[in-house]
Amino acid sequence: MKATIQHNNTTYTIDFSSPIDISIPLTNTDTNPIAWYIDKPVIEPVKMGDWVGKVSEGSSTNFNNIFFNPHGHGTHTECLGHITKDFYSINQALKQFFFLAEVVSITPEVYDEDLVITRGQIADALTGKSPEAIVIRTLPNEAIKKSKNYSNTNPPYLEEAAAAYIRECGIKHLLIDLPSVDKEKDEGKLVAHKAFWNVKDVNNLNTDARHDATITEMIYVNDTVADGSYLLNLQIASFENDASPSKPVLYKL
Repeated sequence: MKATIQHNNTTYTIDFSSPIDISIPLTNTDTNPIAWYIDKPVIEPVKMGDWVGKVSEGSSTNFNNIFFNPHGHGTHTECLGHITKDFYSINQALKQFFFLAEVVSITPEVYDEDLVITRGQIADALTGKSPEAIVIRTLPNEAIKKSKNYSNTNPPYLEEAAAAYIRECGIKHLLIDLPSVDKEKDEGKLVAHKAFWNVKDVNNLNTDARHDATITEMIYVNDTVADGSYLLNLQIASFENDASPSKPVLYKL
């Protein structure tokens, strides 16, 4: 199905029959990606006495409990409530679900013993564009990202200035194929999160903090997806929580 839309005085043609899913499925196997020192997700049938919620064991339905952590078990979208003393919900923060997005590929630079995405790299990748969303694919783009245990591996991250630049460009939605935009062990500073959301005090939130901006982490953008402009459909589950598992889907413009 093809459709024509108009946005900011520009007309686009989109083929909705060719979605590009950049989320990572959540499973209860060892192939599920993990971050933040937790175990893999648990998906198992409800058990009540002799009754087991599994058709293969005699039940009329499959009736599973699922135990997982949105931040540590795969693709998720979070709002500024992730770092604030007061509660803010991703379900309340994200009220629109389609955005113009730019996919960019960046090779993080070596800084001391870290790999860092810099302000200059973001600026070069955007080439003057100010999309509503940015999708960052880090290079090398290894398939292990879809099943890696990131705990204690010191993955690449965004420098504070890079996150601030993304905010200054007016970009509301940041998507990245890493477990966090910040360094794994940073003494709780979370400078990139704070810079992107413009949070100056987590205990007393400033009035100009970006309540409608989101960060999506642990995506995977296949090599077959070229850098460039796309329509992003950012789907979340309706959790009243700082974060939700999510399913970002791209459509080529």
